[in-house]
Amino acid sequence: MSLATCHLSLGLYSRPVSRKHKRIAALVEQHHGHTLDRHYVGYFDCFNRQLFYEAHEVLEHIWLQDRHGPNGAFYKGLIQLAGAFVHLQRNRPGPAAALFRLASANIEKYPDQHERLDVAAVRHLIANWLDRLQSPGLGTDPLTAANAPRISLVPAT
Repeated sequence: MSLATCHLSLGLYSRPVSRKHKRIAALVEQHHGHTLDRHYVGYFDCFNRQLFYEAHEVLEHIWLQDRHGPNGAFYKGLIQLAGAFVHLQRNRPGPAAALFRLASANIEKYPDQHERLDVAAVRHLIANWLDRLQSPGLGTDPLTAANAPRISLVPAT
């Protein structure tokens, strides 16, 4: 079921939706009226609250519409970034590292600032986490509330 279907329960469409999709729709709806797409803004809101799975789901809506367009790889990279942190939340560093590498490959195609995101900072974030995952003293819980990442959009100029 697509995220567009999420809006069904909000009266924007006429079919019922699952409880999961209602939750995602609620996360997105709070960003209505923003100058950027509310799914895009919702991604960063979820990501910064460590709701990495939800961030992935929210942004997937845009990616499905533009996967072959000019921002397809950009959105895919951000989705993979969130997915990497889902794996870290579940203490699966191997799959996390694989997704970090995929995310890096997808966003490297874009300039240092794209869609009001400091892409260079995201590249740096990915490199730091890959280094951390390769360090011998990693431990059993590499992601904590204290070291959880945050990414923000650059203010409009």
